[in-house]
Amino acid sequence: MSFEAAVHAKAIQLDHLCLDMCAAAGSGHPTSGLSLGQIVTVLMYHSMRWLPDHPRYPTSDRLVLSEGHAVPIIYAALADLGAAVGTGEQLNPLTTEALMTLRESDSVLDGHPNPMEGMPFFDAATGSLGQGLSVAAGLAVAARHDGLDKRIYCIIGDGESREGQIWEAIDFIIDHTLSNVLPIFNCNGYGQADKVSPQQEPARIAAKLEAYGLDVITIDGHDPDAISEAFDRFIEAAGAGTPMAVVARTIKGWGAASLQGGGWHGKPATGEGLDQAHVELNATGVGLTSALSSDELRIYPPAEHTDRQVQATEPAAFVEAMKRYDMESTLRAGRFATRKAYGLALRVLGHADPSVYALDGDVRNSTFADWFATDADLSDRFLECKIAEQNMFSVAVGLAAGGKIPFCSTFSKFVTRGFDQIEMAINSGANIKIVGSHCGISLAADGPSQMGLPDVAWFRSWSTTRNYRGDPACYILQPADAYAAYALTMRMAEHDGVCYMRTARPDVEFIYNESVEFELGRFEILTQGRDLLIVTAGYMVHECNKTLDALDKAGIDASLVDLYSLPFDEDALLDLANSNGGYILTVEDNYGGGIGSAVADAVTESGDAFTIEQLYVRRIPKSARDEDGILEQCGLHHSTITKKAAAMLGVVEV
Repeated sequence: MSFEAAVHAKAIQLDHLCLDMCAAAGSGHPTSGLSLGQIVTVLMYHSMRWLPDHPRYPTSDRLVLSEGHAVPIIYAALADLGAAVGTGEQLNPLTTEALMTLRESDSVLDGHPNPMEGMPFFDAATGSLGQGLSVAAGLAVAARHDGLDKRIYCIIGDGESREGQIWEAIDFIIDHTLSNVLPIFNCNGYGQADKVSPQQEPARIAAKLEAYGLDVITIDGHDPDAISEAFDRFIEAAGAGTPMAVVARTIKGWGAASLQGGGWHGKPATGEGLDQAHVELNATGVGLTSALSSDELRIYPPAEHTDRQVQATEPAAFVEAMKRYDMESTLRAGRFATRKAYGLALRVLGHADPSVYALDGDVRNSTFADWFATDADLSDRFLECKIAEQNMFSVAVGLAAGGKIPFCSTFSKFVTRGFDQIEMAINSGANIKIVGSHCGISLAADGPSQMGLPDVAWFRSWSTTRNYRGDPACYILQPADAYAAYALTMRMAEHDGVCYMRTARPDVEFIYNESVEFELGRFEILTQGRDLLIVTAGYMVHECNKTLDALDKAGIDASLVDLYSLPFDEDALLDLANSNGGYILTVEDNYGGGIGSAVADAVTESGDAFTIEQLYVRRIPKSARDEDGILEQCGLHHSTITKKAAAMLGVVEV
């Protein structure tokens, strides 16, 4: 049997399995899978170097299925090869019988790829379209830095290529000369509702890719020899030269005429329709395949892995770091912005741990990731992602899958552009860290287009959810001063999971010192009183400190808590509230749904009697000349906080 006949025979075998498993599930995308039969066969049975019984092997080539809904064709290949699946360290071979459990609640075969649900062949959860190529780019960066010649393949749908993130990723691939990643565009001509736009036709996609600077090969995606030749050309050039892309013209529902055309996206054939599709596939194989056995298809193993991991060292403490980098005068002055403390901590972490990477979205001189980027010993681990935040977060997912600890920084306002990407990172179990600078309203003059205001509410929803390890799906951290920001950056690096830290632009006074220990899920009691508990975080800690003086003059003895972490120890906080008469005032410089809601939920859950009031930004801000001006505008000035606190206790004159 020729190579061509062997590929067709295997592809048709996988296509049959694809049809059957989707029929058994009652849902799925078999026609998308059929458009990829030959491409997947050449990849997984010929071009890729990998070990089916050890899918996590460090030197193996990787496949990112950005077109996640087409995953049944991959599952079929994995089952045919007996690839190891399962959660934890105990993996077992996938069987063709198990394919019929597709989409069952206790099956490893999720409707879209997810490594955390027992499918270690994949590095990231996909299915929210447009993100896979960025993940592949992150994997490629990690491999190159580790000196591995592993190749990264990424399959992308033609309709999916409408997503702007695809082109953010292409820019990134060109900027960083990532010739070890191969985008493969599956151009089957149909999206979900209709044919793709003429803008996504194969010739137009190829022209766009060429304009971006890639070496583009356009092929018949059902021609085994053409597919193999294209992949061979990539293999020869991988790691050197111009990045490549393959544009494959395919047929959605290839081999089964009754399933072709519109109306079949996400719709499995059943009953007589399924029988007819099987008959058509078999008929298609006549003349393309042979009954003769052959060893034309062979999986090549990856290079033997040699563990070259460098152990991390203990990072310097804050004061030592300030002295090391000639900031003793600033230390003595006692004022330092939390964004600067983050930049300092990131630099120190970079020297202590070679797995730490820094990514930024063209604002590194404002986030202070610049201190990492301009350090000669660290600059090769800094990735400038430009104004493409969605790509940045997904690249970080790929880096994390490659064993790195990526810190992504941009303005907190621009973090919101990547909520979908961050959600997919959490779904993937990715170990990424996100830092949003210029948070809240304290930057004042730039106005609301630059202010991160809904971010706390969104991230807080993840703090109420458990990830695959049983930890909060995301910690939200809001340091009030430089000591806290420095220490919490260290805690982020130590934690295996997603963290989001907000940093502010203004220089603020030191509140803490190195004797204070900061931990995820904790809070700090700044002042212990008996009449009222004020709960706040970040920049507003300083404003609430001013409130304490005014309240004290009015005879009100208030407690002040720096709730720097969400989630937090709810029992401990409510015990403190009980010792303050059950009165709680929350203060935050963002829209609602953040600290106030978190405390209110804890109160509701407890079933005890508390009185709680919330102060937060209740209007769309406009520019103001300074911090006092914007705080007054939004009802968060210390004078307003004082009046609200006093009113809760029935005190009118303050």
